[in-house]
Amino acid sequence: MGKKEKKLPAGTSRSKQAPAGERGSGSAAAGEGDPKAGAEEAPPTCCGCRFPLLPALLQLALGSAVAALGFLAAGVSSSLPARDTPHWAGISVCVVSLVGFVMLCISYQPDEKTCVQFTVKLMYFLLSALGLVVCVLAVAFAAHHYLQMTQFTCDTVLESCQCKVDTEDPMSRTFVYQDVVDCSSVTSTLNLYLLLQMALNLIAAIVCLLACFVMWKHRYQVFYVGVRFYPLTVTEGQQQKV
Repeated sequence: MGKKEKKLPAGTSRSKQAPAGERGSGSAAAGEGDPKAGAEEAPPTCCGCRFPLLPALLQLALGSAVAALGFLAAGVSSSLPARDTPHWAGISVCVVSLVGFVMLCISYQPDEKTCVQFTVKLMYFLLSALGLVVCVLAVAFAAHHYLQMTQFTCDTVLESCQCKVDTEDPMSRTFVYQDVVDCSSVTSTLNLYLLLQMALNLIAAIVCLLACFVMWKHRYQVFYVGVRFYPLTVTEGQQQKV
């Protein structure tokens, strides 16, 4: 007996049926044509360096310099307040840089796939923002003290330097710098330290701001500007075409 041919349903033809192998090869070719399929996005770079290597190195160098200058300024006079010797700003920036170095040890991806990636990136972003605020405060304190010292009239009294803004006003505030033999060390050396503190803290604040901007830009591509509404008819027509 001859083999019976399997009847096809009405309205179909043999040309519309493709073997499973051809369909599989077609899907594989589509997958090969898509550059995003099965490939991880390359990490962002800053001047050829993998992010955040360059910002972390700059933060470490600037934070160390700010902390060293703060301790040197504290050695000029033992009565200087902590706001005028901002070693605390340098230490905080160094901590931010250490978190940046930890982030180098994990695979940086715009869409976090593990809790470790999300936690470290969030810590680095928040600490960079905090470092920005701290450095701006240090710049404000140093600038305020520097402007006051430009108007000082100082006299040496019993191993201390007493300075006033207005010597003719008896109610004017007196600034006393203890353990100072010569007032020139206050008016010259401390002025130089304050200028350097303003410059270094300003640069550190800019670096922290750029680190936050790069992370935000790479995560969201563009800044949020609002929701864009489309007509309902256009959406329905697109769905029908699909």
